[in-house]
Amino acid sequence: MIQKLMELTKIDGISGDEQDVRDYILSHVKENSLQYVIDSMGNLIVKCKSSGQSQLKVMLAAHMDEVGMMIKDITEDGKLKFVTAGGMDSRILPGQHVRVGTDKIPGVIAQKSIHLQDKEERESVVKLKNLYIDIGAKDKCDALSLVSLGDYAAFSSESVLFGENRLKAKALDDRAGCVILLELLQKVWPFELYACFTVQEEVGLRGARVAANRVKPDIGIVIEGTTCADVPGVKEHEQSTLLGKGPALSFADRTSIGDRELLKHFEKTAQEEKIPYQWKQTATGGNDAGRIQTSGAGVKVITVSVPCRYIHSPVSVLDIKDLENMRDLVEKALEKLPQMA
Repeated sequence: MIQKLMELTKIDGISGDEQDVRDYILSHVKENSLQYVIDSMGNLIVKCKSSGQSQLKVMLAAHMDEVGMMIKDITEDGKLKFVTAGGMDSRILPGQHVRVGTDKIPGVIAQKSIHLQDKEERESVVKLKNLYIDIGAKDKCDALSLVSLGDYAAFSSESVLFGENRLKAKALDDRAGCVILLELLQKVWPFELYACFTVQEEVGLRGARVAANRVKPDIGIVIEGTTCADVPGVKEHEQSTLLGKGPALSFADRTSIGDRELLKHFEKTAQEEKIPYQWKQTATGGNDAGRIQTSGAGVKVITVSVPCRYIHSPVSVLDIKDLENMRDLVEKALEKLPQMA
């Protein structure tokens, strides 16, 4: 599982440009001879094998896209101006290595040297409009021979195993969820289970609603990467999740409220199976559950997340045991779902 996750995070798949990630996932889907459809938005919807014991219809969702940048202009001296795709803190961007376009042109995000900044510039938050990508072009014509307006730029960040069961990589949000779905679709389930790899989550949860309207599930389970704030300077009550304490269950966020019956079922399953878990302590952010919940005639939803430090950056970090425990919790909870009291 970890090898697959590392391979997935190496692939670039910024919102609206997820096809390479989808192709990787699809190769594994085909190995299992499963039915699938790719819809008009680019969602990959896989129908898992079922014994037909229950009429229940369940949708598992994990999004394929990651945050990144899109080229919007090229200056006369060949620098690339960009907008972000997805939410990012502009302060992390200067000095980051990127790869641009389908040819993966190497570049670096830069701004005016600190030696040339005035006092106000040095003491203020980095403004996106003052940043650019340098690809080494001598002028605009040279740059246009390598990249085009609308090209995507992804962080050039390798996945690294380090410390005590830790993985550093870009796009753990939400390739971690994708790899869990890849594990679960290999089983035969007693009900209809659809593994949905969605698009454009980072720019407005767009793909999930389209996928949910096609599947028409009774239950939606979103498998996510979420914020982890067990770092210096963050008060205990502000620490949304803690690394190494297991997957997180969410009561609510800005886009959805978790179904209480499902939350109790997952909590009971974790306790019975002795799987570590935690409750997410904040209600900020949002994910595909928000669109699945309000699709069709309404859907019961729950979000299960793996804690990730430094989310929406090139250096997100997760605990491998948390990921394994998330897989185990979702698998066991699904197995017991038809008997849910």
